[in-house]
Amino acid sequence: MSDLAHRLAQSTLALCRIPSPIGEEKALADHVETWARAHFPPAEVFRLGHSLVLGNLLDPRPTVALVGHLDTVPAHPEDRAPRIEGERVFGLGASDMKGGLAVMLALAEDLPRARLPVNLVWVLYEREEGPYLESGLGPLFEARDELRRVRFGIAMEPTDGVVQVGCVGTLHASLRFSGRSAHSARPWQGENAIHKAGPLLAHLLTRPRREVVHGDFTFYEVMSITKASGGRARNVVPEAFELNLNYRFAPGKTVAQAQADVHALVGDAAEVGFTDLAPSGRVCADNPLFQRLLALTGLPAASKQAWTDVARFSELGVDAVNFGPGETAQAHQANESAPIPALAVAHEKLARFLTEAG
Repeated sequence: MSDLAHRLAQSTLALCRIPSPIGEEKALADHVETWARAHFPPAEVFRLGHSLVLGNLLDPRPTVALVGHLDTVPAHPEDRAPRIEGERVFGLGASDMKGGLAVMLALAEDLPRARLPVNLVWVLYEREEGPYLESGLGPLFEARDELRRVRFGIAMEPTDGVVQVGCVGTLHASLRFSGRSAHSARPWQGENAIHKAGPLLAHLLTRPRREVVHGDFTFYEVMSITKASGGRARNVVPEAFELNLNYRFAPGKTVAQAQADVHALVGDAAEVGFTDLAPSGRVCADNPLFQRLLALTGLPAASKQAWTDVARFSELGVDAVNFGPGETAQAHQANESAPIPALAVAHEKLARFLTEAG
């Protein structure tokens, strides 16, 4: 194991040892702020709640932002203590995304920031693992309007070491089917709300994914029922049945258009209410810094068939991609882990890009 890999592994382990499940990010934010005040001038450390922006947003050089969330999902009952075993770091958030955070902090320590061809800033925030409107990134954008000047953002989510462009939008819709209760021995005296959902469920069972292509990148629009509830007794015909529909829609489609898709699907079969709305992220294949990233590093690029805060940057008019050392298959898993060699590769690739991007 190289010295760099060992150092990044130890940093990731230290971050994993500071629990930060969503809503409980204070201890980790305090730790990062203390570290930041040892590595940045006081004027370049901005904290809002448990989120931070580090660096000079008014520097005249093109600004590149390294972006990462401080929170994790809640702990799993089977999780063991953070540790290193072989060439992996184990701990809640190791892949999603404390390994990425460790790389971000190391780059701040290692790079000659004043001499880089780009102006480098760090954006670290709370509450990413929850609803769109509760994310700490939104208040940061409101407090620091200069973030709109960022030319290129790199969200260090787990991507298996691949640059992932764009992201699908996501919405959740509550579909409420109404009927009339009756004794289950005489169902003709009522109207079964669960049965009324049958045609929609049958349609979704065979509905194919919809392919949307942006240049070299393919995204898939999909609709899935993810929760269902209804019925109040085993011998009562249910008068209400509710489904949660999750719709993942491709870049280029607005939230309003996605809502219209849901209404077209459901028609008048059920009442529709929307509970969480998050936009899609732009495919920034035409961004010169994105092109330079691929050219300098040789990294492959693929579409992001999931939602990330690349979408929130897109809403600001800022191009961003996803690139991080974590493994997507490890995100939100019990006994989560991250590969140590990938930490060093991510550091080396980003260091080359940031020092030669001009």
